[in-house]
Amino acid sequence: MSNKTSGITNDSSISFKNQTKGIKALLGDPKKAIRTLSLPMIVAMSVQTLYNLINRIWVSGLGTDAAAAVGFAFPLLFMGTAIATGLGVGGGSAISRKIGAKDKKGGDIAAVHTLVLMIIVALAYAIPLFVFAEDIFRIIGAKQATGPAVLYVRIMYSAAIVWFFTSIATALLRSEGDAKRSMLAMILGGVLNVVLDPIFIYIFGWGVPGAAIATVVSICVSGLLLFYWLFLKKNTFLSFPFHEFHFNKNIIKDIFSVGFPATLLQLSMAIMLFLMNIIVEQISGTDGVAVFSAGWAVAMTASMPLLGMATAVVSVTGAAFGAREYKKLDIAHLYALKIGIIIETSIAIVTFILAPVITLMFTISSDMVHLENDITTFLRIICIFYPATAFGMLSSSLFQGVGKGLYSLIVTILRTIILILPLAWIFGVMFGWGLVGAWWGLVVANIIGSAITFIWAKLYVNSLLKTSSLAS
Repeated sequence: MSNKTSGITNDSSISFKNQTKGIKALLGDPKKAIRTLSLPMIVAMSVQTLYNLINRIWVSGLGTDAAAAVGFAFPLLFMGTAIATGLGVGGGSAISRKIGAKDKKGGDIAAVHTLVLMIIVALAYAIPLFVFAEDIFRIIGAKQATGPAVLYVRIMYSAAIVWFFTSIATALLRSEGDAKRSMLAMILGGVLNVVLDPIFIYIFGWGVPGAAIATVVSICVSGLLLFYWLFLKKNTFLSFPFHEFHFNKNIIKDIFSVGFPATLLQLSMAIMLFLMNIIVEQISGTDGVAVFSAGWAVAMTASMPLLGMATAVVSVTGAAFGAREYKKLDIAHLYALKIGIIIETSIAIVTFILAPVITLMFTISSDMVHLENDITTFLRIICIFYPATAFGMLSSSLFQGVGKGLYSLIVTILRTIILILPLAWIFGVMFGWGLVGAWWGLVVANIIGSAITFIWAKLYVNSLLKTSSLAS
């Protein structure tokens, strides 16, 4: 049987003779597959983001300037995460669709291409930003936070290859239904980071750079574990025939058709954070950036269960699409959405109630105390859009799973660039509502964007079901 996308001959009788538990789960009941893949990733993503939250808390203890430095650095680092995540989503989507079509060799070649592209992209990203980091921070108005921010990102960029590899390797494991080991690697890095942060920041007295060093050490440990599983132990479903590698433009196109829009999707978030920092800085100076930095860390933590579920939706819908089982695709999407809404509604309620308590963790330093009310206000406003985020994020992941990365990109740009920034500016600056207006701009934009994304996804799935029904 010929696979048109990869140009590789498929022998399913050989390829799928020995299926792993992950593959069986991926190709089985869609609800069970969502549960099986989601739970480990929810745990892993939650631990990772909890680390980011704790990292902000430790850095906040150094004072407003340190908190602002990490706040300014975060969008630049988020860009790297965006690129690595996008490439992982593109490769993972291509592999899952191959698995659904029972084309293991095509999946193996797609995995090798993803890893080779990872090395090229990581170097192309990290080197220029390492060199021009100081100029970038001066342009965006970091002012007194420039020095610590530059040192922070340069330490991170020094480990760009390992950082990218860790992201790609976990994506490859998820694409074959192995969410457990992906979870273990992520948890290892997150827990180690939490332990090292206070040691490097306070005990060793390294301050903001200490936070970056702790992250790099943790990433390297996770990377070594993943390298062992993939290339030394070699007990994954996917194989990596590097000796047969040559660039195949059809495979690259297949990966980038989802990966490039997914990267731009993530980059649009980084751009939004960059510009939101500028808007907030104009409204309330460095204090405003510190509030946004602390509050957004909490908001990102709240979205972690959805990010975990989103990775499952990409793999399950990709496999269902590759097998042309569109009903399974629909069931997986709606089931994930149902769970996501329940989880995010619960988190929103808890956040609203405990906002003052959460705020205390960011106001350890004496010069952060005066921001208590502002941070609490942010948390209580921003949690309103948490349930709506499920509609947008999980529907966008469905598009990525079926290979429609451009659709996912369009709806995300609509939300982050076309809606969030103008509304934050209008409410915060033009209407004179200050920081509160900027926060309401974020909420209204997310609700509108998520609703549009879900409607589009549902119409797309209905069209697949209708076409399948007519064909049968």
